This record gives sequence, C-alpha cells and structure tokens, in this order.
Amino acid sequence: MDRKLLDLLVCPTTRQPLQRLDSGALTALNAAAAAGTLRKADGSAQAQPLRDALTTRDRRLAYRLDDGIPVLLAEEAIVTAGIDGFPQA
Repeated sequence: MDRKLLDLLVCPTTRQPLQRLDSGALTALNAAAAAGTLRKADGSAQAQPLRDALTTRDRRLAYRLDDGIPVLLAEEAIVTAGIDGFPQA
C-alpha cells in the first residue's frame, strides 16, 4: 500500500489514523479466525484468514486489506479486544 494513501486513511468510526498491522498481531487474528472467535463490529464471524490488515492507533479495531485495498466499512471492522496474543496499545 502506498505510504501517502496510508497517511490519509482514518477509521470510519473513531477517526483515528490507521497503520499497518504487524505480523505477530496478524498471526493472533488468524488464530482467532481459525478458532471461530474472531468477530466483526456487526457481530458476524470473520472466518476467512487475513493476508494483511490495518489497525487503529489504539489497536481496538482492525480493517482487512483485500488485494491491497482497505475495506473501511464500519460494520466490517474486526474487534480485537479479547484476542489471545493480540498486543493492545
């Protein structure tokens, strides 16, 4: 993802700046998805593993990247609270 674009993106819910998710946090999210415990903001399960994602500054929400395109829909946000191994801010 282009750095200039990343500098412009913000969370549609909190308006916090977004940053790329590190590999350790991505691994924790994918483990939760495999276990069936990863949830989106609308309450539905995120069953598919993530290749890449962005996270808010406080690391409470994550947004998946589909083929390098951020999916910045409030209902598609992934809630990171309570995910084992996910580093909180």
